[in-house]
Amino acid sequence: MSTTVQLIETRRFADARGWFSETWAEAKYAEMGIDVRFVQDNQSYSVQAGTIRGIHFQTAPHAQAKLVRCVRGAIVDYAVDLRKGSPTWGQVAFAELSSGNGRQLFVPVGYGHAFVTLQPDTEVAYKVSDIYAADCDGGVAWDCPDIGIDWPLPPTGPVLSDKDTALPRLADFDSPFAYDGVPMAATGDLG
Repeated sequence: MSTTVQLIETRRFADARGWFSETWAEAKYAEMGIDVRFVQDNQSYSVQAGTIRGIHFQTAPHAQAKLVRCVRGAIVDYAVDLRKGSPTWGQVAFAELSSGNGRQLFVPVGYGHAFVTLQPDTEVAYKVSDIYAADCDGGVAWDCPDIGIDWPLPPTGPVLSDKDTALPRLADFDSPFAYDGVPMAATGDLG
């Protein structure tokens, strides 16, 4: 299974009707190093621009890799390296994903995942490699100064869940994820 964050540019075939795009092909993605069996598809809808979801992860035995895409609206999608001992610990890779650009972000196990909506009425769909398990659910504070995400927020500020306002900072987080010897290939804006 791939252990590095990857931005995937999907190819669109357009004609007078619109376009068609293949968003998952197991054999093709395995050639790119994404050798993952996805077992569940999720979709979220956010009413307001500035909605932040994350920084979330699941731990073993139900740790999840994710393949994320925006099917309506636009987001900035983030992956945070949470692997203990990694030289890229706490560093972030991100990309703008939108219904217009068709990009996808692969977030491996060992990374926290978050996104912020750039437009109202935004929908995000993502595949995960394990089932949701509440007892394995965790996260790190969205506004952790040690991570330092510069969220593109509207003047009204973020829209957050109660859960996301109570997550620990990176300095107070004892990571359950081990570094596998593969540092994050690229940090910052992948787009």
